[in-house]
Amino acid sequence: MHKSNNLRLGRYSELNRIYLLTTVTLNRKALFTDERLARPVIDALNMAEREEAAHTLCWVLMPDHLHWLAQLRQGTLASLMSRLKSRSTLGINRVGVTAGPVWQRGYHDQALRREDDLKHLARYVVANPIRAGIVDSASDYPFWGASWRCEDELTKPADQ
Repeated sequence: MHKSNNLRLGRYSELNRIYLLTTVTLNRKALFTDERLARPVIDALNMAEREEAAHTLCWVLMPDHLHWLAQLRQGTLASLMSRLKSRSTLGINRVGVTAGPVWQRGYHDQALRREDDLKHLARYVVANPIRAGIVDSASDYPFWGASWRCEDELTKPADQ
């Protein structure tokens, strides 16, 4: 069985549950160092919010993967991720730098327990570029966002 099939085993989508979702580019290709390629992914995240499919708490788009902390509002995780990948792939292919598939099949999801500290996890997500050695401060990285008004609070490094 292909590894992406294993990711689907036991998956359950619960409305209003908060999930940490991670998806990876095909062959881990570092596409998202180019703003023209990052923009369609960001637009797809914003569309999910506008359509009320998910409420985004925070996200970071790394060169070869996306981490998205979101509350599922409608449908299933599979439909949410399918729309995100499809919309972003169409936008990326329109730019003309790449053609064809952008994302690997499947994705990883982690349902948060009620006692999980959301701000701690959000800091951890946002600090990904720091841990990867890309930047010294999350505020220096262009491809992330958070729903909290006090973004400065989230740019403090989490446990590294």
